Amino acid sequence: MIKKFDWPYKITMRFIDLSAAVFILVVTSWLLLFIFVWVKFETPGPAIFRQKRVGLNGKIFICNKFRTMYEDTEDAASHLISATKITKSGRFLRATKLDELPQAWNILLNEMAIVGPRPCLPNQKRLIAERIERNVLMIKPGITGWSQIRNIDMSDPIRLAKSDAEYLKYRSVVQDIKIMVLTVSGKGQGDKVNLS
Repeated sequence: MIKKFDWPYKITMRFIDLSAAVFILVVTSWLLLFIFVWVKFETPGPAIFRQKRVGLNGKIFICNKFRTMYEDTEDAASHLISATKITKSGRFLRATKLDELPQAWNILLNEMAIVGPRPCLPNQKRLIAERIERNVLMIKPGITGWSQIRNIDMSDPIRLAKSDAEYLKYRSVVQDIKIMVLTVSGKGQGDKVNLS
């Protein structure tokens, strides 16, 4: 359950989220432009991949990422998609987590935070049900999170929901900053794909 008086946490983390989003969109705009052009001209399709995701209180929002897969790839969770669908630029972007940078826009819109449970697809009914049962959807989804740095992904919805609930129970400003530092230092492998 969310702590009743957690407004100091919310205010502090919103300030950090906004500062980070502005930094990404302004200071690293040259990097965003470079990646945009690289993805756009490497393979046919848009450079920005926009997909419906489940957000705060189960509300659907459009999540933005740099496209890392071919345009004709099915709309499914990453662990269900063949690794052959990943483009050359996509392999690099996913490994370095640079594909997540456009989500800074989602942070500005207050749809996401830097740290929180990864937003799932509306068709991932089992994970949604497990998260509802554990009150996980009562907080904003994040670009990175406790589960991500522990390499727990959406292929195991029960384990993921339990890990997300564990984060919810103990979350704090210090913990979130630690998760950010671990993410930047390379901890966590991101969403897995089907290697078969």
